[in-house]
Amino acid sequence: MKLSYFNPLHIPARFTTTIIDETLLMADIKSPTILNPGVLIPVNPAIEHYLRGLLHSTDHPVLTEMEALAQKNNFPIIGRLVGTFLEAQAKMINAERVFEFGSGYGYSAYWFAKAVGAKGQVICTDADFLNQQKAEHYLSAAGLWDRIDFRAGMAQDVFAQTEGLFDICYNDVDKGDYPAIWQLAKDRIRPGGLYIADNVLWRGRVAVENPTDIFPGWTEAIIEHNQLIFNDPEFDAFINPIRDGVIVARKKIA
Repeated sequence: MKLSYFNPLHIPARFTTTIIDETLLMADIKSPTILNPGVLIPVNPAIEHYLRGLLHSTDHPVLTEMEALAQKNNFPIIGRLVGTFLEAQAKMINAERVFEFGSGYGYSAYWFAKAVGAKGQVICTDADFLNQQKAEHYLSAAGLWDRIDFRAGMAQDVFAQTEGLFDICYNDVDKGDYPAIWQLAKDRIRPGGLYIADNVLWRGRVAVENPTDIFPGWTEAIIEHNQLIFNDPEFDAFINPIRDGVIVARKKIA
């Protein structure tokens, strides 16, 4: 069935079908798996389509299968553009230890596991045991499972059971919990390390007055989360507007 849509950006017709497919794949939220209509588009879809076209070198059968599952089930994944961004960020600081608050079936962990190398570790968390099984299937097929410590349960509880500092703490849980996750994570990041969170523009809702939210309070929580980070004197922060906005906060080195 063909979709009927409004094309206010006047994107050339030869691009529109692909852009719609990319948007359906990338425009998602971490929880729950329901439609999350956009209020403002942070980056012109034609630009994202162009950027995605530069990433053919990252093609892998496992990625293709994971992305197809996400599109079929409307399951939230970060998509290829953000995935390559996460891998690059991790490599730039020589990250070897990563904690993921919310991992789904391992799509973001795929990129972090590539970055940390054979001696690195990515601790994954998800409340759904079935996602753990799917992650093992996919990441084993990609030759990355030996770098993964996947724990089924609430991310906050798992984090409390770990010790030591992390090179990266990555946040992609329910959006209402974002401020609390930041408060938990910020003191467990080593100097020069990164805090990264997805969906921080929340389909543009953070930039409009009285937006309609899919869950009460989530927009306000994301706004609070972002402000806490930018106001923290111990971190330098930046938001990459790709897809739904990714915040990167680097802990300053004394």
